[in-house]
Amino acid sequence: MHHPDSGFRRRLVALTRKELRQLLRDRSNLAIGVILPIVLILIFGYGLSLDIRNTPLAIVLEDSSPAARDVAAKLAGSSYFSTVQVASIREAEDLMRQRTVDGILRIPVDFSRRLEQGDGRIQLLLHGADANSAATLGRYVNGALRVWHEQRVDRLGGERVQGGVRIVERMWFNAANSSTWYLVPGLIALIITLVGAFLTSLVVAREWERGTLESLFVTPVRSAEILLAKIIPYFLVGLLGLSMCLVSARLLFRVPIQGSLVLLLFSSMLYLFVTLGIGLLISARTRNQFLASQVAILSSFLPALMLSGFLFDLRNVPTFIRLVGSILPATYFMELVKTLFLAGDNWHLALKNLLILAGYAVFLLNAARLCTRKKLD
Repeated sequence: MHHPDSGFRRRLVALTRKELRQLLRDRSNLAIGVILPIVLILIFGYGLSLDIRNTPLAIVLEDSSPAARDVAAKLAGSSYFSTVQVASIREAEDLMRQRTVDGILRIPVDFSRRLEQGDGRIQLLLHGADANSAATLGRYVNGALRVWHEQRVDRLGGERVQGGVRIVERMWFNAANSSTWYLVPGLIALIITLVGAFLTSLVVAREWERGTLESLFVTPVRSAEILLAKIIPYFLVGLLGLSMCLVSARLLFRVPIQGSLVLLLFSSMLYLFVTLGIGLLISARTRNQFLASQVAILSSFLPALMLSGFLFDLRNVPTFIRLVGSILPATYFMELVKTLFLAGDNWHLALKNLLILAGYAVFLLNAARLCTRKKLD
């Protein structure tokens, strides 16, 4: 006499084998699940940055003293600026109006004299069309000038007015002071969201269109077995994409993993179940490839990009936007993955977010099963 579980296992294994063969035959599915994560993390990782590099900066050197020329040389030697020296402030302003430069550094004619009196002043004009970039450029210029002044004081053997107090800056959780460290962990969350929800919804909706799912419904298999057989292959594809993203983050972008790698992998797998549940639910409700792909993008990827804390700190946004962000499962995984990468193991935060993600996974997968069961009636 056969145990009831043996029939379940036999049907599940047969369905999973069928799904794996179908997945391997369709190269577009593999391209979305395996190649797309690598393409995205390379494009976003190298192309998206909140730092500045080679920002065009005009220098108006009205003072020809050694100190003034030393300031200009200090800025010209920095990788943050691409300096161009002009003869007059009028010429520099013309360049600014044409958006050839983003800033003007004017060293006035009395700079060296006032510097000797302890009141050296330099004028900085910034193009304010992009307020964030202008503020960042201002901070970088001020930082470069501060370093120059400290080096000059050390070189001359003088003492600071503050009694020789040296300011040593350090940034917590981002010792390299690089936005790449901040962005790459969030990119992993975005990629899992896109691959899990988009790929699953597209592939299953394609089967609804072709009628292959209806042919399975007339067999003895249950809806839960069909959904499990759908989940397993794409879960494996998602794990492969996740592994490549983690390797890229560590080897290409040198992002440290301060927390537990086991906890990071476990939380990523749990979130992958959430995104697969989103994809299955979308496909069960739409049963159309085009509609499923649009709904997947609008309901998962775009909200995860804009409202999960990837680009903006949710504490600084209006209350309504913060409430919308708190509904998204991506928000909790984003917080968790960034903490594990940059800050280390925060078990209280990790447990809270894992429980929320587990609740989302159970709810979404059951909702997908119930929607699929309705099609069996």
